[in-house]
Amino acid sequence: MLVAAAVCPHPPLIVPELAGAAAPELDGLRAACAAAIRAVLAVDHDLLVVVGGDERTTAYGGQPAGTLAPWGVDVRVGEGEPVLPLSLTIGRWLLDAQRTGVGTTGEVAFQGVASGASAEECLALGAALVDGRRTALLVMGDGSACLTEKSPGFLHPAAGPYNDEIARALAEADAGALAAMDPERAAELWVGGRAALQVLAGAADGVELRPELLEDSAPYGVGYFVATWT
Repeated sequence: MLVAAAVCPHPPLIVPELAGAAAPELDGLRAACAAAIRAVLAVDHDLLVVVGGDERTTAYGGQPAGTLAPWGVDVRVGEGEPVLPLSLTIGRWLLDAQRTGVGTTGEVAFQGVASGASAEECLALGAALVDGRRTALLVMGDGSACLTEKSPGFLHPAAGPYNDEIARALAEADAGALAAMDPERAAELWVGGRAALQVLAGAADGVELRPELLEDSAPYGVGYFVATWT
């Protein structure tokens, strides 16, 4: 069953080496992500799965590597050939920073979910990930990228209310609201984390969890959420 989950965003600029002089702008977001991951690591679990959007739904075996070279600086996580998508590379970067000295012995796995996967596929994947083991999730997912005129997807009048609804669902552990997100509407509003959030909804179905929303911001016109369900 699902015993804990953290939701974090995955902008490349969260890594100081990529942000350069602008790194302090995301200090608060980094701190919130660190707090959320520590909260999840503190919960007894057998398996922690890092879930994030990918070109195709892929389970990465072992301890896969990733690089941020396509975004400007070759910051690496893990050893060997980089195979992780951006979402899971940032997820591993955040997780590795918090696992040091924590003493957790739980297994860690990395699961990509196709960004265009149907809601049904995402919900089924979430249920499968937590079947039979005490499982924690680190869910990497951005909100809408259409919140301002300077957003990557420009301004869409429906983006703000849609983004607010995601924040509300996270703040209330409303898995049903996440499960009900329409993939086509989410794609129209550039909601990068829709598939990963619906994996969380599938994993949390029928489980009572205590939610806390630690961050809801949009410093670059993209919705960033940090939340815990424990």
